[in-house]
Amino acid sequence: MDTNNKYFLPAAVVVAGLFIAGAVIWSGSHPTTGTTGTNPTPSVNIKNVKTDGDPFIGQASAPVTIAFWSDFQCPYCKQFELTTLPQIIKNYVDTGKVKLVMMDFTFLGNDSVTAALYSRSVWKLYPAQYFAWRTAMYTAQDQEGDKGFGNAVSIDKLDATIPGLDAAKIAADVTANTATYQAEADADKAEAQKAGVNATPSFIIGTQLIQGAYPYAAFQAAIDAVK
Repeated sequence: MDTNNKYFLPAAVVVAGLFIAGAVIWSGSHPTTGTTGTNPTPSVNIKNVKTDGDPFIGQASAPVTIAFWSDFQCPYCKQFELTTLPQIIKNYVDTGKVKLVMMDFTFLGNDSVTAALYSRSVWKLYPAQYFAWRTAMYTAQDQEGDKGFGNAVSIDKLDATIPGLDAAKIAADVTANTATYQAEADADKAEAQKAGVNATPSFIIGTQLIQGAYPYAAFQAAIDAVK
């Protein structure tokens, strides 16, 4: 498969408090909403984050790798995906500068887990359509948690509307490989917790941890600071 397909994807530190951004914060089993900040620290380094096997967009050999933890039920993840991410793709992913790795941090209910399993399946079966599927998932997101869109039935219906996807094949694959995909999602969450991530969306860019749906400028500065 062609890892150079842009949708196959998959110098200063931003001052904490410069922007106010929303995030859904994990505290035990109880998610809350709040604001978080950027956190430059030598203890965080993208080189120490295991991303093998996770969905990504950008060239596999891009000089900058970003680890991006999200939950398909998180409203702030939706905000980032539909407003800020397109700018990052245009200016950094499409130009070959950034590889953005999508990692799971499921904590908002059963629908979060189900979506993560489907995400793994789509990436395995239809990598060229993965990003379109992901965008469709966030566009369809409604109420946070297990209150609306996000269960298997609703995802199956959505999959049937996306060109190039076989919804029945994906559903069967999820059923057959639930244990494997769950283990992969759990590994992502373990990587997040090891790095001090406790909110979605969260990102590690170089040695900087950003937690929250910050404006594009915050990511621009963080990416440009990576040497």
